[in-house]
Amino acid sequence: MSRDVKDMPERGETILRLSNISKNFGAVSALTDIELEVKAGEVVALVGDNGAGKSTLIKVLAGVHQPSSGTIEFCGSNVTLESPGKALELGIATVFQDLALCENLDVVANLFLGHEMSPWSLDEVAMEVRAWTLLRELAARIPSVREPIASLSGGQRQTVAIARSLLLDPKIIMLDEPTAALGVAQTAEVLNLIERVRERGLGVIIISHNMEDVRAVADRIVVLRLGRNNGVFTPDSSNQDLVASITGATENAVSRRIERKTGAPHETSGRPA
Repeated sequence: MSRDVKDMPERGETILRLSNISKNFGAVSALTDIELEVKAGEVVALVGDNGAGKSTLIKVLAGVHQPSSGTIEFCGSNVTLESPGKALELGIATVFQDLALCENLDVVANLFLGHEMSPWSLDEVAMEVRAWTLLRELAARIPSVREPIASLSGGQRQTVAIARSLLLDPKIIMLDEPTAALGVAQTAEVLNLIERVRERGLGVIIISHNMEDVRAVADRIVVLRLGRNNGVFTPDSSNQDLVASITGATENAVSRRIERKTGAPHETSGRPA
């Protein structure tokens, strides 16, 4: 008998499994036979060049697009994500690159927007206490939960967006370019936050073009190319192997480019997982 999708999986147990997921837009094939697995307490990085299908895959998992074929298994049950609301109900939360925050509202209002406590009377005290509790659990560096979003840094805004997704007790969080356009200190803050989310036993899918950030937090690196799977790597896999998989170039060609750029022979330090 299949497990109730509301049960929280144990650490290391598979939360999400995609099998032969394809997505067509008319005659255009955006995704073809995609396979993906995410476990509890694991960070999976989804990487690839522009047009590789990363955003389309995230939108399929967020319920924005429905797959043309294939199956989605969530917590042991086959599911259909016919809408973003259904994805949230199951426990799949998404933080898109634009964050969707209201700059004129404070942190508390943004965290609970659409999910207010006692909405007919607005229990401001309870919401503020819950906001502080959650932010402290994440060791977030927010000066005040009554600070308007417009006055926060890019890293702090990303923290608020991630914290908001945790309020609904998801099992998986998907982050689209969470460190894009952030400084060094802000990037470190967001990467630390991702690690704390993993420590809570959630599965995390992160899309990023920054390989240093990916290596810092990911347990596995899944490469997409032209809408297809093109390799699964570990964080200690070599840049040469990763670039070759992302671009489709041969390893020798990538090695020669690295040598021309750095002036030194490039050594391979890992193989695909």
